Amino acid sequence: MCRTLAAFPTTCLERAKEFKTRLGIFLHKSELGSDAGSIGKLEWASKHSKDRNFSEDVLRWRESFDLLLSSKNGVAAFHAFLKTEFSEENLEFWLACEEFKKIRSASKLASRAHRIFEEFICSEAPKEVNIDHETRELTRTNLQAASATCFDMAQGKTRTLMEKDSYPRFLKSPAYRDLASQASAGSASPSSCNVAEPSHT
Repeated sequence: MCRTLAAFPTTCLERAKEFKTRLGIFLHKSELGSDAGSIGKLEWASKHSKDRNFSEDVLRWRESFDLLLSSKNGVAAFHAFLKTEFSEENLEFWLACEEFKKIRSASKLASRAHRIFEEFICSEAPKEVNIDHETRELTRTNLQAASATCFDMAQGKTRTLMEKDSYPRFLKSPAYRDLASQASAGSASPSSCNVAEPSHT
């Protein structure tokens, strides 16, 4: 436990700021379109912006792909990484499907289904995902009676592709490895940023 902030080359506040800056750079330009949900840049002013919370979140991303996808920060970081590989369409499609499943209005469901298909599924779509012809045609057929499950097969295949291909590369990327190293250092000394206070009896 640090007895005085002067005992360290940088103060605990500066170390926390450096950590957040690193993550902020990693997430730079990670905002997604409206169809992909409201995942965007990290809001440092939120109640979850404590250094230790970020450290724990970052380290959980390497435990499983599910944990990465369940973290807003993880999704934003993964999206930023995919953009460097020009393959962000797979994640954007997966997120669009997640939002699509929340729609309760039948008319909105049908219109959104066609928008997603035109954007991600049909041949030469602006953000065409990498799926086989059979899955593409099955999805096209499903649009005739659009339901919350009409993209399930296509979504599942893009998820599997990301988990087996992009996710391992993300974990091995210099950006994430550096970030995880910083997070590990922060988690290893959780009490180092607490200034000792006199006890009162």
